[in-house]
Amino acid sequence: MVDFIKKQLLTVHQNGKQHVSEVFKFIGPGIIVTVGFIDPGNWAANLAAGASYGYELLWVVTLSTIMLILLQHNVAHLGIVRGQCLSECAYEFLPRWLSRFVLSTAGIAAAATALAEFIGAAIALKMLFGIPLVIGSILTAVICTVMLITNSYQKLERIIAGFVSLIALAYVIEVNMVNVDWAAAGIGWVNPSIPNESMLVILSILGAVIMPHNLFLHSEIIQSRQFNTQDPEIMQRQLRYEFLDTLLSMGIGWMINSAMIILAAAVFYAHGVGVTELEQAEELLKPLIGPAAGTIFALALLFAGFASSATAGMAGASIFAGMWGESYNMKDFHSRLGLFLTYVPALGLILFVTDSFQALLVSQMFLSLQLPITIFLQLFMTSSRRVMGQYTNRTFTNIILWSIGIVVTGMNIYLLMAS
Repeated sequence: MVDFIKKQLLTVHQNGKQHVSEVFKFIGPGIIVTVGFIDPGNWAANLAAGASYGYELLWVVTLSTIMLILLQHNVAHLGIVRGQCLSECAYEFLPRWLSRFVLSTAGIAAAATALAEFIGAAIALKMLFGIPLVIGSILTAVICTVMLITNSYQKLERIIAGFVSLIALAYVIEVNMVNVDWAAAGIGWVNPSIPNESMLVILSILGAVIMPHNLFLHSEIIQSRQFNTQDPEIMQRQLRYEFLDTLLSMGIGWMINSAMIILAAAVFYAHGVGVTELEQAEELLKPLIGPAAGTIFALALLFAGFASSATAGMAGASIFAGMWGESYNMKDFHSRLGLFLTYVPALGLILFVTDSFQALLVSQMFLSLQLPITIFLQLFMTSSRRVMGQYTNRTFTNIILWSIGIVVTGMNIYLLMAS
């Protein structure tokens, strides 16, 4: 009897290990996408929210993360089922003139994203080493170009996962250095409240979370694994496990964004100090909770800037390659040209930047203009039986996703007009 029980326990243990190992084979694409969810633009919005309104706007991070999960999950399914990214589907299923127009706007959005990410990384380099903004931006672009050209998807996943882990670790350390009112934070996460004059900050947080280049990027990364060419059972497993990947990755993003607001609430709001710029936050952290806090903050921003600059480049290269019906491949001419057309205009514009914070706002305006185009392109594709076959969106899914698309579009239009 004892031997029988031991045998059963061993079988359960081995099956469990195999199941966990199988799950982790499908984990990875979401981690890369998470980087765009914690880029320097998010940092500025989150710090301003925490410094101005304490813990009250944490619910915005929760809501925006839920919407992001649903949209990213949907576009990932497109990549799994079609074995093509969103830009390749646009090339195949839209009239050529329309696909070129739509993808050109997406390419401009990727360049605008790169502009913001370069500035974020350059601000961190200035904080840490006193490097001027332009030099820091060029240095970031060179490092990211080398990283993209010389590394495979698998290596990039590990590198970027390492960056995300370091950012998360930095914020765990920072939050543990301050006195947090966890009861107020818990209420803030689930209780929607709109303090006076907070609407613009709310919309800034929501608008910075769902970014057009991330929708293209997620479909590109996941289609590169070509699950649709494998056994149908493997594709079915990927369709199941992909949601776990998205949920886990976006959950990490939710945690980091929440930690930013909590840190700002516990340090700046508690001391009645307003913060609207990243450099200001780093300077103020030092006297309030010690020199190490400012250094950790700057290092986390540097990792976020490098990682998000790399993913912006990947997205730009993927979008441009898709204009020619090709998938992302940095050995291919069109992908390399797409990377060049993403990075070089962004660097050129930085030469004329006199106010880094204003430049971040302007780049977000470009994203706001393009985002509805990308969302409705995605929903058109995933709602089409000609594109998705038996895996087309269900009616209930369509209602939810189109509602999110309309809400996000309205929100971005409002934010654009308010800016």
